[in-house]
Amino acid sequence: MQLTIRLMFLLIVPFVAFGANENEEKEKLYEVRDGTKVDEQTLQGWKTWRALACERCHGAQQEGLVGPPLVESMKVLTKEQFHDVIMNGRPEKGMPPFNTSPMVNKNWEGLYAYLKGRSNGDIKPGRLSSLQE
Repeated sequence: MQLTIRLMFLLIVPFVAFGANENEEKEKLYEVRDGTKVDEQTLQGWKTWRALACERCHGAQQEGLVGPPLVESMKVLTKEQFHDVIMNGRPEKGMPPFNTSPMVNKNWEGLYAYLKGRSNGDIKPGRLSSLQE
């Protein structure tokens, strides 16, 4: 009986710990106040969005135009899937690869954070500023 309990403990604890770390990562993805003031990494992600003119295809509020609505897509895309799409594109669907862009290579995680914040409804559309201001 004690052996069974010990085995169950050894099998369950890693999964519980993994789930806790996963939740902590989600909580630390971005910081936002008043819907428009964000942490520096997320701000750089938003600036990358603006510099690349992503709104031409995905809409100014990420609602979708010729490209899909990112406020919906980001609800299901993992960080790894997002990275793959942003770097390699989806040429068959009109999405170009951005793997040669220094700005994207430097700020893709901030772009991911910005779009997740928009998708979650925590970050409002429009101009953002730094939490430091």
